[in-house]
Amino acid sequence: MTEDSGAATVSAAYTEISDRYVEFVREVFPRQPLELGLLGVFAELVRGTGPVADIGCGPGHVTAHLDGLGVETFGIDLTPRMIELARAAYPGLRFTTGSMLDLRLPDRSVAGVLGWYSLIHLPPERVPVALAEFHRVLVPGGRLLLGFQTIPDGTGGEPVPFDHKVTPGWLWPLETMADALVRAGFTLSTRVRRAPEPDERRHQGYLLAVSADRTAPGTPR
Repeated sequence: MTEDSGAATVSAAYTEISDRYVEFVREVFPRQPLELGLLGVFAELVRGTGPVADIGCGPGHVTAHLDGLGVETFGIDLTPRMIELARAAYPGLRFTTGSMLDLRLPDRSVAGVLGWYSLIHLPPERVPVALAEFHRVLVPGGRLLLGFQTIPDGTGGEPVPFDHKVTPGWLWPLETMADALVRAGFTLSTRVRRAPEPDERRHQGYLLAVSADRTAPGTPR
């Protein structure tokens, strides 16, 4: 499958279930205390430092949540239908269609990047491209927060395909994704793994990182 056909497949799958997906996130998102807490920490770190890009924003619920916490936030998503829904629900916020593999943002233009379950449908070999884009658009010292489905300790170091309810995805071992972030120029500050809730099938992983300045004297390029 080519990169373009893979993106089209993901976009088509989310378009097909877009209305049901909105209902799902509206029900589930407010009942996730750990996730809300991590987003609150992220908001504390980036508030007042510049704009934040919510990459893979879907229907805009997390973008709006960060905005409610006082963070200047805008959303980008691959699926035009999701952007339509986000704009309709949150007309005061900015949402655009775009790919995380080629963000149409200037270098060092955002203070934070949120990748909230937005990397999981990328083939593993494309994830470093997305992480490099995240690093490129972040200011030095900018913050990145990732959320993704993961696997327990001791079950392997390679990403594992899984049957996501919308379209096939990848489970990333926490340390493997952390290593990928370091290679992309980030410094890890927080690593969290959560066991599945009764209505979940997968462990959840969260990584908070800081963008290093690769142009600083003595910094490896």
